[in-house]
Amino acid sequence: MVAEGRLATKVAIVTGAGGGIGGGAAVRFAAEGARVMLLDRAADSGEAAAAAATAAAAHGGAAVFRQTDVTVAADVEAAVRATVARWGRLDAMFNVAGGSGRRFGDGPVAECSEDGWAATINTNLTSVFLCCKYGVAAMLAGGGGAIVNLSSVLGLVGGDEHFATHAYAASKGGIVALTRAIASYYAPQRIRANVIAPGLIRTQMSIRAQRDPAIRADLPRLQPLTADFGTPQDVAEAALYLVSDAAAFVTGVVLPVDGGWTAR
Repeated sequence: MVAEGRLATKVAIVTGAGGGIGGGAAVRFAAEGARVMLLDRAADSGEAAAAAATAAAAHGGAAVFRQTDVTVAADVEAAVRATVARWGRLDAMFNVAGGSGRRFGDGPVAECSEDGWAATINTNLTSVFLCCKYGVAAMLAGGGGAIVNLSSVLGLVGGDEHFATHAYAASKGGIVALTRAIASYYAPQRIRANVIAPGLIRTQMSIRAQRDPAIRADLPRLQPLTADFGTPQDVAEAALYLVSDAAAFVTGVVLPVDGGWTAR
């Protein structure tokens, strides 16, 4: 007899699904039986991720892509509404969408532009607020659920000169505070909320770091467990645990997936 998938019968949303971490999580969720709505602004990468998740689906799992800008309230509300209309409820949400603000002017606080600050906070923190706002409302209607928000080690510790993007750090620290507030307030309604704080993961977003000889040389100190970048699969496995019933007694935690970065 084939064992039932860990997310069999569950309905999930994954944002930023066109990227390495979001796409990897969508594939993993569908393989464990979840019906997954993949959200991303980019149609090409989002459709490709949905195709990969569909190919991996098992135990009744399924995957559908919906083009969505998670910084736009109407888009997020419509995506959550479409998910519930299609599958009847929302059980889990993994909020991955976000990015670097360097191109907008993020940097050390004395050099960070106001535009860089605003764009980075909007992309990384306001988007998570909107997804939680509409996601929690759907979970309340369904009797509970699990939210996992993607932060960063830079939301927990100060970065050195290689990682001096202070609006980014503030946005990721804000995700931690928002998530713990949600976990505390909505626990009686059986909604769990947790954070994953990755270190350097081998994705398109970390290309700058992957190509920087100084950062690569520093990996044994930064991430001593492997002295290398982590993989999207490392994060996907953590997300799978946190949205599954195996974590039914876990809420308000910040789980670093960082090869030992924050252990020092």
